[in-house]
Amino acid sequence: MINTTMSKKKRPAKQSSNRPNNTNRSGTARDRIAQSRPAPSKRLPPSRAGSQNPPNTLWLYGIHAVTAALHNPDRRKHRFISTPKTAESIEIPQEFIKSIPQLEKLDRVEIDQICGEDTVHQGLALLVSPLEDQYVEDLIERTSSASTSTVVVLDQASDPRNIGAVMRSARAFGADAIIIQDRNSPPETGAMAKAASGALEFIPLIRVTNLARALWALKDAGYWVSGLDGYAETSIDDANISEKSVIVLGAEGTGLRRLTRETCDQTVKIPIDTDAESLNLSNAAAIALYALTRKHRQG
Repeated sequence: MINTTMSKKKRPAKQSSNRPNNTNRSGTARDRIAQSRPAPSKRLPPSRAGSQNPPNTLWLYGIHAVTAALHNPDRRKHRFISTPKTAESIEIPQEFIKSIPQLEKLDRVEIDQICGEDTVHQGLALLVSPLEDQYVEDLIERTSSASTSTVVVLDQASDPRNIGAVMRSARAFGADAIIIQDRNSPPETGAMAKAASGALEFIPLIRVTNLARALWALKDAGYWVSGLDGYAETSIDDANISEKSVIVLGAEGTGLRRLTRETCDQTVKIPIDTDAESLNLSNAAAIALYALTRKHRQG
């Protein structure tokens, strides 16, 4: 659970909400962006024993995840399977027909064997290649002329379902990207795509080696960075929010790491009932995104 309440334990002194001077920054903005890039990797889960799937592929499953992938021209597709009943309800626009493999009709037991008996595949699955890597500089260039922009940063989030749920909220509130640390982060998986309910195809998931450098690159590009911290004195409703905003959330249980917190321009909290211990990561992200985008709408 992510800590969103005050505690009797003393927290280190909160950093000033004023942004540090440029003289405190190491290297140029371009250096920070380059240094935040992870080394190329497949970032895929291990293949199932005896799998005959092409290398560097994964199964997406569930109606929303598969439908979104079918409509994504940037997603390479290899195999398309469905139960006969589910196949009757699938509508595929003609412009996508040529890029989609022929639909194979299998019974539910066969799909269970392919996707795993514990998966809620809803009788539909699609074998795909992972999406191309996204980078911080691409995000900055894409949003350079935008009047408003919101970016979500997850500090050491490790549960693929949590990340997927945050992606779903990010899409609902019009966020431009989610940034995660490459080290110890989960690969793109069917579970993540299912939790994202199609958002994996629409919200860029950017992996970086160093979150602090990535945050500085965003700050150089005009973003104001707010870290969500239950120990903060300022409510997110009263926070200083700019047209281009970054919201940073820590791992459930441990919260923001020290360097990440110190890199933020301000820390804010979600005011909740004092009898409640905390909110989980995806719920906290949804509330924070609502608060930020509401301020954008109000101008």
